[in-house]
Amino acid sequence: MIKETVFKSFDNPTALEAQLAERIAGALQNAIDSRGKASLVVSGGSTPLKLFAELSHKMIDWSDVYITLADERWVDAEDKDSNERLVREHLLQNRAASAKFRGLKNIFASPEAGLSMATEQLANFPRPFDVVVLGMGNDGHTCSWFPCAPEAQLTEALETDALLCAVHPGNAPHARISLSRKAVLGSRQIYLHLVGETKLSVYHQALESDDPREMPIRAVLAQRKTPVDVFWSA
Repeated sequence: MIKETVFKSFDNPTALEAQLAERIAGALQNAIDSRGKASLVVSGGSTPLKLFAELSHKMIDWSDVYITLADERWVDAEDKDSNERLVREHLLQNRAASAKFRGLKNIFASPEAGLSMATEQLANFPRPFDVVVLGMGNDGHTCSWFPCAPEAQLTEALETDALLCAVHPGNAPHARISLSRKAVLGSRQIYLHLVGETKLSVYHQALESDDPREMPIRAVLAQRKTPVDVFWSA
């Protein structure tokens, strides 16, 4: 049984997005004021798109903010399944257009071949990451740590000291590149952004055990090194 982390419940996604965007923007500006620059890691999918739009209007020093992804499908940046495309279309707009974005996909044919270049792309990022925003799948995956991935790849994602890892999920399309567990936990604050009753049920199921191989989100929820705030709305 995992002790429940900070859990904030909202009546609707709009209320959640407004408060979470405010929290993220405040943390980024505090980092800039304290250390001269800030770093933000975001996740893809449809859930954070309105959060991205809300965040893009915040009045902070975006030119001092570095942004990257928690994970990426190994597809071209223009592909409909690309997380980078979503970030460029929904977050790197308005005031946030001046942020420094670094994607994870590169010219190599596979994530394994591209790991070194992708790691190099993030070499100048402010570390620890100031804010990491994660999502969660109905199977309990986060980032590209899939329970259906080959055991060796999931073990690598959860145990490696490297920043990034390659994953080929069994039941999800596309090869992936993902931050490792160590990289995600090497942050100052993690937010888990969930919407809908199904995700709430999956979250409560995740709290019932600390085995991350069954539900990899537990690798984040079961630790006490890095603060995790769960933002959920119906």
